[in-house]
Amino acid sequence: MLGMTEEEVNRCQIQEWYPKFKSVSIRTLIHELPEYFVEYLLDDSGPFLLPASVSNDDALPNRIHNAFEEEDYQVSEGSGDEAEPSSPPSFPELELKIKESIESLGGAVFPKLNWSAPKDAAWISTSGTLRCTSFCEIALLLRSSDSLVHDLCHAYDSCNDKTLTRPPSFFLALRKWYPSLRPEMEFRCFVRGRCLVGISQREVTMCYPALSEKKNDIKVLIQELFDSNVRQEFESENYTFDVYVTKDERVKILDFNPWGAFTLPLLFAWEELQQNVGEEGDDVEFRIVESQCAVRPGLKTAVPYDYLDTKPGSGWDQFFRNADDELQRQTRSPEAGA
Repeated sequence: MLGMTEEEVNRCQIQEWYPKFKSVSIRTLIHELPEYFVEYLLDDSGPFLLPASVSNDDALPNRIHNAFEEEDYQVSEGSGDEAEPSSPPSFPELELKIKESIESLGGAVFPKLNWSAPKDAAWISTSGTLRCTSFCEIALLLRSSDSLVHDLCHAYDSCNDKTLTRPPSFFLALRKWYPSLRPEMEFRCFVRGRCLVGISQREVTMCYPALSEKKNDIKVLIQELFDSNVRQEFESENYTFDVYVTKDERVKILDFNPWGAFTLPLLFAWEELQQNVGEEGDDVEFRIVESQCAVRPGLKTAVPYDYLDTKPGSGWDQFFRNADDELQRQTRSPEAGA
């Protein structure tokens, strides 16, 4: 596996790449986070407290407040427990800036820090998605996410030249929420030596039969975007980028990730991709889930999707190898063609 450098990891921060690729990405507004808010995200020394909202927004608006139940948790005078209840934090300036950005993006966004989105915390939101309409909903997702610990504490752990433990500043990217986005049209693209060497379906927990018919057309669209907008503009030699193909055949860049480490190869193995030394005119291998037998496991355990241990010898590596062996066995079986 090729190692990575701090510089390569830094290039994949959304505040670094988005200004350059804004015209071929989805609408995004970015805020630098004050250090006291970062400390709030990292603080696990006390109770889980959401910020007090200056706009009177509630991250869980459907909660039923029962005054009788709340009385059960109040400490009466003279009980011997004199601990004062913790006051919720407040970030009025940041909240008002984010409120303005949400309104300018159509009223709904999904949040992301420098590298990661809190996908593992979607279960806690009222919609079960990353859709947010207020600062408090964003704070709830960020504070509940384990995957964001990667951004906050471990972003440089896999670097060959590691000297940093964290970036100098953290940023919150608010990305316009599109309710009509189809997960089957999101793809991960692998670049080695500045050549596109592989494309994988991003959502590997489902088989979408219609993709087989569109596969060649989609590959052409992605290759055109890479040649026209990415190859000479993104400075790294080896990296991945995620794209979304719209109904009208426009390709939008969603993200950039470093080559290897915490980035998942999805329907490839990193060893395969490293053998694909790209050259001009080479046919790029494009993999999709062709049948239900090839579906990969989802993350029902709330483990961050891009933070799994898939290195050779790991449990997931062995699972994937067994699944591939079973798929090949079924394909070779005489009954497979029935």
